[in-house]
Amino acid sequence: MSTLKLDVENYKELLQEYIRTKDEQALYQAEQFSKHSMQHNISPEEIINVHIQSLEELYPEMPEYIQSSMSFLLETMISYGLAYQEYQSLREKQLELKSELSVAANMQKTLLSTVKPELEEVEVGAISVPAKQMNGDYYHFVQDREGSLGVAIADVIGKGVPAALCMSMIKYSMDSFPELRMDPGVILGSLNRVVERNVDSSMFITMFYGLYDTDSHTFHYSSAGHEPGFYYHKDRDEYEEIEASGLVLGVSAEASYTEHQRKVEQGDMIILLTDGVTECRQGDRFIEQEEILHVIKQYAHLPAQEVVEQVFKHFERLQDFQLRDDFTLIILRRNV
Repeated sequence: MSTLKLDVENYKELLQEYIRTKDEQALYQAEQFSKHSMQHNISPEEIINVHIQSLEELYPEMPEYIQSSMSFLLETMISYGLAYQEYQSLREKQLELKSELSVAANMQKTLLSTVKPELEEVEVGAISVPAKQMNGDYYHFVQDREGSLGVAIADVIGKGVPAALCMSMIKYSMDSFPELRMDPGVILGSLNRVVERNVDSSMFITMFYGLYDTDSHTFHYSSAGHEPGFYYHKDRDEYEEIEASGLVLGVSAEASYTEHQRKVEQGDMIILLTDGVTECRQGDRFIEQEEILHVIKQYAHLPAQEVVEQVFKHFERLQDFQLRDDFTLIILRRNV
């Protein structure tokens, strides 16, 4: 006799005992029957069928409406079983995809890791928090042989794994440049050609690259369609937008990028960010630019790293801890 047949006989006895006595022990044994059925991959509709068979054997004269209701229940459970199997299959695929994304996110952190420099002349603060597992923002620090500090901040128009792979390409392209001083316009021009040749035409990258000369305290910079940064004048307690224009990377191999420069005075700050900062929303309301700058000013007395962290926490709370876009903020402040 098969295992299932033995279970049918047992189920009939349990059902009869419970109908007669309403005993809790019978319910416990029914629970064990359910566990046994799960272990042997017996579907819910098979259990309903066992129930119907047991009723028919126990009550041969069972009213027709009861038989019809049992048939209705059986058909319902067959549909339920099919839907549940589909759900389980989709859930397994979702868990597999989530696991793969987690691995990819960890790889991205490793591939795009950069060391924040510790300099006497200029203090650096940097934070980048992805809205989801994969980060579409990127920042990188480079120091040349002359001691100048290069800083890059970029945002891929596109998200997920393709964006992460694109950023990895940008990072390793930058690492391949010579250690001799290279002007920001030259850097962006070279990266633009790399992106135009190797990245899908539907994906573009905005990028800002600056070079801080620690000897002359001059900041040289160029932009490839990136979100404008800000310059804070400590003596006047005023902000000024860092104006720089240029075509986003990857549109045209012939694009060129104009270099700008400005003298940085002691205590002044250079603020670089992505649109995840400037497009923060409180409900349906976009945060005004002045509000962002006001929050930065509130924490400006702190070390640069604490400033960017406190600003992020402020806007994270403002958005109920649900970032709508990747958040990247960098502050350079002249110390001496």
